[in-house]
Amino acid sequence: VQLQASGGGPVQVGGSLRLSCSAPGRVSRRYAVGWFRQFPGKGRTFVAGITWHDIKESEDSLKGRFSVSLGGSEDEVVLEMKNLQPEDTAVYYCASAPTLGGVRQGSIEHWGQGTQVTVSS
Repeated sequence: VQLQASGGGPVQVGGSLRLSCSAPGRVSRRYAVGWFRQFPGKGRTFVAGITWHDIKESEDSLKGRFSVSLGGSEDEVVLEMKNLQPEDTAVYYCASAPTLGGVRQGSIEHWGQGTQVTVSS
């Protein structure tokens, strides 16, 4: 399974970014897709996840600023990020697992490559 994340880049404090995850073939409709981020020297942490039936979960501390959704194209999962802060600087990954619970717990079967988000003042 090939997952492809894109949309990262530099952004100023308070700005917004839209990350896109392409999951060809919808990674099988049985799978959930999630977003994780990795800070320098740290492990990957859960950001948000979604099923193809539009069931969502998000990290509590990020609700209100980050939202996950199914994209406009058939194979796309989107992470909208607003009011970005320097502490959001990280590499963002999309990933898939058989269940949304599995995504949340980090029991990932397929990782995509990361996309760097850099927030500066």
